Amino acid sequence: MIQTDIAISVSGLEKSFKNLNVLKGINFTIQKGSIFALLGSNGSGKTTIIKILTTLLNPDKGSAQICGFDVAKQPDGVRGEISLTGQFTAVDDILTGRENMRMIGKLCHIQGVNKRVDELLKRFNLLDAANRRVATYSGGMRRKLDLAMSLIGSPSVVFLDEPTTGLDPQGRKAMWEIIKGLSQTGVTVFLTTQYLDEADELADQIAILNEGKIVAEGTAAELKRLIPHGHIELRFHNEKEVQLASDLLIKYNSSLSGENQTLTIATDGSIKQITDIINLLENADISVAEFSQKLPTLEDVFLTIIGENNGKGDDV
Repeated sequence: MIQTDIAISVSGLEKSFKNLNVLKGINFTIQKGSIFALLGSNGSGKTTIIKILTTLLNPDKGSAQICGFDVAKQPDGVRGEISLTGQFTAVDDILTGRENMRMIGKLCHIQGVNKRVDELLKRFNLLDAANRRVATYSGGMRRKLDLAMSLIGSPSVVFLDEPTTGLDPQGRKAMWEIIKGLSQTGVTVFLTTQYLDEADELADQIAILNEGKIVAEGTAAELKRLIPHGHIELRFHNEKEVQLASDLLIKYNSSLSGENQTLTIATDGSIKQITDIINLLENADISVAEFSQKLPTLEDVFLTIIGENNGKGDDV
């Protein structure tokens, strides 16, 4: 019996290119109407997973189902349920926004295409620019139009590959609201992003991919609990003091920022350790201008699990 609350189910997915083993047994499930974020360094296999799930590539082993359709055996059924918005906008600069939308609608054989186009243009705040050539659009407007075009067929699952790359902070926030809105209307969102704060803000479920394997999975809060202790930040009055403090606290795992006279120290979370650090500084007559304790971020988790030096290659 098919689980009706599951939008995407992946089991034992493997894929190799010649001698390069890209995916090494991938397993995950995604609930309908949720936002799922797949994180990973370049070369970790994110793009390969998306290509398999969107029927652009066949796996070597394993299986995947989208809305009950097998991606390898029932590709037409899968394509009827999904849309894909890539890292680069697929819009025609010569056409107007409305003409781009109408063209996709006709290719998808949408009944009442003009009404559907107007609905989406209004939803994405593009009505005022609908009759302008896309060449005049800003980057954020082009992104919104690209996503609106992908929604014209009312897909059940939307794949968003790096949807906010290149957008300014306001454009990113606007896109975040659109993505949240999709989930609220029951659309399942599969998101890849290079921005860890984006995954933290949006995702109901996060999976971290490293060297072809899912190495961690859960909510943002669950992942942050993997490194529960966080760090403290000590700001000093000048560069001399922060350097003296760094030398004094050399036995601790710390990083120094001379630019803003700040020393960041990883701690075990205990009051005793923090008190010992402060006492050492006081006994050395080094005054702390500002003290703050920072809880782990998703970036801390990612770098701890993946390693700061990974991800130098091209994505696959």
